[in-house]
Amino acid sequence: MRILFVARGLWGLEGPMLKQILTLKKHKNALIIAHYYQIPEIQDIADYVGDSYGMALFARKSPNKLVVVCGVRFMAETFKIMNPEKKILIPDMQASCSLADTCTPHVFAHFKARYPNAYVMTYINSSVAIKAMSDVIVTSSNAVKIASQIPKDRPIIFGPDQHLGRYISKKLGRPLLLFPANCFVHSAFSGAELKKLRAQYPQAKVVAHPECEAAVLDQADFIGSTTQLLEFTQRDASKIFIVMTEAGILHQMKKANPNKQYILGPDINGCRLSECPHMKLITVEKVHNCLLNETPEIVVEEGLAQKALVPLARMMEMATAS
Repeated sequence: MRILFVARGLWGLEGPMLKQILTLKKHKNALIIAHYYQIPEIQDIADYVGDSYGMALFARKSPNKLVVVCGVRFMAETFKIMNPEKKILIPDMQASCSLADTCTPHVFAHFKARYPNAYVMTYINSSVAIKAMSDVIVTSSNAVKIASQIPKDRPIIFGPDQHLGRYISKKLGRPLLLFPANCFVHSAFSGAELKKLRAQYPQAKVVAHPECEAAVLDQADFIGSTTQLLEFTQRDASKIFIVMTEAGILHQMKKANPNKQYILGPDINGCRLSECPHMKLITVEKVHNCLLNETPEIVVEEGLAQKALVPLARMMEMATAS
């Protein structure tokens, strides 16, 4: 039995806690930025909601000196690297990322050493240390465009997400040297179960994040970053969508088109693995305490931050190249 999305919003936050957060935000001239995978209540109090790339772009434009990042730690670290003069907070320092945690500097250095002439293209879902070891950073929305600009005579190392890497390789018709890691949420979506669900809803269109396995992507009507999936469901005439990414995005989809139906894609053997437990560590209460006490604060060693900034700046340049 499938569970369909039911919209929630600020009505669930009415009362002292919401008022205190809004008062603190105004008093401290703070900015709250949230990822699409946050719970709906946090998305609804954020000044900006987006994916990793959107958050990175927003980081460059924000004049606020105090920023609360409602996402996982690598996102807050990226904000700090790009805005060293700002005070960057995260409501829970334990909000990590299984993909980023899998790719440790020691292991990645060993992987890189096997291909000394390779160009290192690294997913933004990685630690500061891994970014500092890279030539360019990419997101799911710009990876294909950036990879197409890398000279053909250079082999490309891509990590940490091997499934995104295979998608890029297929789009370009170019082999990549893939670091063997993956996002456990997206990898849990089942191609076999999706086939059954499509039979139940033949009129539905399947939208999928490229971190999913090939068995899922091969059945998708549209593949893209979280923002691109949202935009597709807004502009497409279909009334029913099967959504193969983390459950948090359904809130924004329903807000944008409440008359459409959104079915969260099936995972392995009906297991409910479609919510990222790291993202869900961020709660409304933690956002309040974070603003009140201005902790936990993200601190990145200056030398490491400067090294990591180089491939991040290169991403911005290559992503906007004509």
